Amino acid sequence: MGDDARVTSIVSVAPVVPPHRYAQQEITEAFAAMVIGDSGSQALLRRVHASAGVAHRNLAMPLSQYGTLDGFQEANDTFIEVGLDLATEAVTRALADAGLTPHDVDVVLFTSVTGIAAPSLDARLVGRVGLRPDVKRLPLFGLGCVAGAAGVARLHDVLRGDPGGVAVLVSVELCSLTVQRDDASVANQVASGLFGDGAAAVVLTGADRAAAAGPTAPRVVTSRSRMYADTERVMGWDIGSSGFRIVLDASVADVVRANLELDVKGFLADHDLGPDDIARWICHPGGPKVLDAVAESLNLPEGALAHSWASLAKVGNLSSSSVLHVLGATLADPPPPPGSHGLLMAMGPGFCAELVLLRWPDA
Repeated sequence: MGDDARVTSIVSVAPVVPPHRYAQQEITEAFAAMVIGDSGSQALLRRVHASAGVAHRNLAMPLSQYGTLDGFQEANDTFIEVGLDLATEAVTRALADAGLTPHDVDVVLFTSVTGIAAPSLDARLVGRVGLRPDVKRLPLFGLGCVAGAAGVARLHDVLRGDPGGVAVLVSVELCSLTVQRDDASVANQVASGLFGDGAAAVVLTGADRAAAAGPTAPRVVTSRSRMYADTERVMGWDIGSSGFRIVLDASVADVVRANLELDVKGFLADHDLGPDDIARWICHPGGPKVLDAVAESLNLPEGALAHSWASLAKVGNLSSSSVLHVLGATLADPPPPPGSHGLLMAMGPGFCAELVLLRWPDA
């Protein structure tokens, strides 16, 4: 089987955010009162928020409602209601941009790590959007920030076995609903300043549809997953009666520095490539320290992660949706020269990484 028979195409990306938009300072004031209260010192929270690299965020609810949010059930009900609206908007836009209809979709992969639902949101999308009743569904939970890249990779795996197929990746993350009230832990303070709310949908097609995808649609060539030993408590959730309590260790950037260079260089070398051969770096904006660690580990040129930094400033870290927002911004740019390569990558709970090799078609 030749390379052309193995690739899938990324046809469109639709990043979306909820309508409630605030400057970081407004969120700091509201969350300082909610997380720390008047009796404790708010100095650390304010420093953390100011250094997060975030200028604005969009939230699932009006900011004034967070202080009165009544427990996990109300937060999760809000996740389902708002998340379904955002997923509907993202899928509808992505399909329209791809020149496809809901009836064309053969498989939908839904991912989130900030709310739970059964039936999952992808099932609820079927009637809302008009997907076929025989659409294949792949709901994924627990991958966190890595899931945007992993979702692209897993749908590539699926479409290799269905070269005429159309697949949609849907990511919804409403991180603000997980911020714990009256929890002054450093992890909760960091999360309250870094994470935002948003969603994204990506349309991918199999190799038989490559011509229809167009000459500027990047092809997914292959992917690689990596798990790192003894890092289960680096990132994730403790889930209890109050909902999702963040696990976020200060060692995240250190894990990136210790592992990413060898993993990326080894992955690229297996395809006779090196970092200098990558024209587009599409990296999850995990935070300033993580982006600095990525750039330093791979010795990236100045500006290589510009879209990641810009996304972080514009909307914050959106967990699995973030790298898809960066992908959308990258594809909105003029494409690189024909035959150029890109690398889509993200890290998340596990601790783990997902690397996805992209290639723009030859002229």
